[in-house]
Amino acid sequence: MSIPAQASGEPDAEPDGPEGRLRRFARIWSRAIFPLTATSLTRPEFEQHLLPLARELNGILHAHPFDASPAQRIGEALIEAHCTDPDALSSTLGVVDSYLVLYCGGNGPGVLTTEDGRARCARIQHTLAAGFTGALRERTLAEQEAIARSALTARSDAEQALHATEARFRAVFKDAAIGIGIADLDGNILEINDTLTKMFGGLEHHVRSHKVNEWVHPEDSPQVWKYYDELVRGERDHYRVEKAYYRNDGTVLWTNLTVSLLRDSEGRPEYQLALMEDTTERRLLNLRLRYEATHDALTGLPNRTLFFERLEKALTAQEGIRFGLCYLDLDGFKAINDSLGHAAGDRLLVEVADRLQSCATAPGEMVARLGGDEFVALTTGPDTAEEVDELAGRILNALASPIRLDGRELTVRGSIGVVEGPSGERSAAEVLRSADITMYRAKAAGGNRYQLADAEADARAITRHGLTTALPAALDRGEFFIEYQPLVHLDDGTVHGAEALVRWCHPQHGVLGPDRFIPLAEHTGLIVPLGRWVLEESVRQANFWQERHSDGGPLRINVNLSPTQLHHPRLVAETVDVLERSGLEPGALCLEVTESALIGADDDLLKPLRQLAEMGVDIALDDFGTGYSNLANLRRLPVSVLKLDRSFTRGMQQHPADPVDLKIVEGIVSLAHSLELAVTVEGVETGAQAEQLRRIGCDTAQGWYYARPGAPDRIHSLLLADAV
Repeated sequence: MSIPAQASGEPDAEPDGPEGRLRRFARIWSRAIFPLTATSLTRPEFEQHLLPLARELNGILHAHPFDASPAQRIGEALIEAHCTDPDALSSTLGVVDSYLVLYCGGNGPGVLTTEDGRARCARIQHTLAAGFTGALRERTLAEQEAIARSALTARSDAEQALHATEARFRAVFKDAAIGIGIADLDGNILEINDTLTKMFGGLEHHVRSHKVNEWVHPEDSPQVWKYYDELVRGERDHYRVEKAYYRNDGTVLWTNLTVSLLRDSEGRPEYQLALMEDTTERRLLNLRLRYEATHDALTGLPNRTLFFERLEKALTAQEGIRFGLCYLDLDGFKAINDSLGHAAGDRLLVEVADRLQSCATAPGEMVARLGGDEFVALTTGPDTAEEVDELAGRILNALASPIRLDGRELTVRGSIGVVEGPSGERSAAEVLRSADITMYRAKAAGGNRYQLADAEADARAITRHGLTTALPAALDRGEFFIEYQPLVHLDDGTVHGAEALVRWCHPQHGVLGPDRFIPLAEHTGLIVPLGRWVLEESVRQANFWQERHSDGGPLRINVNLSPTQLHHPRLVAETVDVLERSGLEPGALCLEVTESALIGADDDLLKPLRQLAEMGVDIALDDFGTGYSNLANLRRLPVSVLKLDRSFTRGMQQHPADPVDLKIVEGIVSLAHSLELAVTVEGVETGAQAEQLRRIGCDTAQGWYYARPGAPDRIHSLLLADAV
């Protein structure tokens, strides 16, 4: 017959989800330390006692910003629950190390990465251990000091109960778990117990041969001997410090030292009583945990945490101190990872770290790894302007020699952003952002170089980032609008149609032209929904013109297509859908594609354009003359219109016109007409230009001579008055 959970002494099965995982963690914890605990609770009751502590650990693990200090209270709570066995601490740290991230890593507002979870877990262990040992020390010292005082009091009353007091004193003094020593006010050591002797290496004469004030260590804080002098003068009754000693073999013993003044019956200072707790192993554990929390596991370099500590210190230093920062990103590291594997990439990073470490050996210099293939080098001092330039040069020189991996020689290149300046002016986040922006400028310039930070370039980059993040919401909020620039027949000056030009009415920056945001939309992929919106609005407007002003002849609408839109698989389907829903004839639509977007285009890319051309949609080759101008390539492109770039018309602004430009335009127009292509010219600004282009044989033109881009109702007024 099955036994119910309550009857068996075990709790019900844990529910699924975060609470269930938290209870499983508490159960594992209780099983690990319950046998080491002097408590009257049953194991299930003890598990329930640990559950709130497990919840606190979960909260600390996911805190933002992260702060491990509350874990100290959890260590203290274990002592309060009578988990005073040192093995209970070891077992607790083992459970936290093995199971906290496993069961609680996802029990928060965001799932922690493995690296971040392990780093936080290490700092939690460190703080919990400090709380445990601190509470244990306080408890032990309180008990031992009370016993020691009682023993010494009994010794001073030896005439009344000499034998009983002597036996009691010796038992406590000899068998105490901490080191106990008694000295007179001159510092002569009178008595020491076995524990203290063992702490100093087991040689009693080594301890007795020194006076108290001879146990000086270089890492003593100034307060240690100040407190000692005050105590022997009777000005204080006790003090507690952390103090280091040299053992007889030269090694260092770290202790928590409590010294109390013992007075005679009339209150005069008589002896000093020292209680010593050996904290050497705990200190080494703390140092190891600190090292792991502040150093990169792969390369051994300082990590982001330690780097930001040093940078913050440099930025808040005294007046007159400057800093120089080099932000390095390896060029093409992803290709190495993808081709040779991550193991080879890790070995490459280790070699790079070793070379960088050799570049920053002067006082005030350090190198750290921020993550991935990103490294930083920091230098501080009164004059870092030249030093940081030299440091960046040394880094590039160190990377110049090929690195051998698995029989291959790999050439490593890097791009470095350099920021230099005085302390006290910028925060660490601002400095790192400037260095990051500058590094990408170096990468965009070809890599394998360093660039100096520039405030104006930083501002432009920050503005671009702001525009990029604002683009999606801007489309949803309707912040985009379209202006139309007329296309004019050169032979009679009538309006042939209009080109749709999108604008962004930004809440802070005002009206922005397409050159400010179209490249950003291309980069983020937002160009596809934005381009569809422009097509829908432009086609709807063109259909409105056709319905209202049919007596003026059909007006065509020209809409620009970006390279990303050309690759979109639903380009043809969406264009057909827009035309059918609006009722506009395909022949009234002209899609403009830049010449550079079609350089080297294969049949797959040209297929949708051919399909649109076969439907009757005109395809215009925009900015012709700015690319390779491969005239032979025109035969295979499904275009019906060539749009000459405005650079051809600039030479016609002078009087007389540049004969070379005239000959070039004449040749292009003759070739285009022989291929049955119409020619449109952009950037016409004067009547002389318009007349020259008309005589050459150009078909249509646009430019400020006729009209600037404007609202759609201006197209009709221009149509009625004619353009010229």
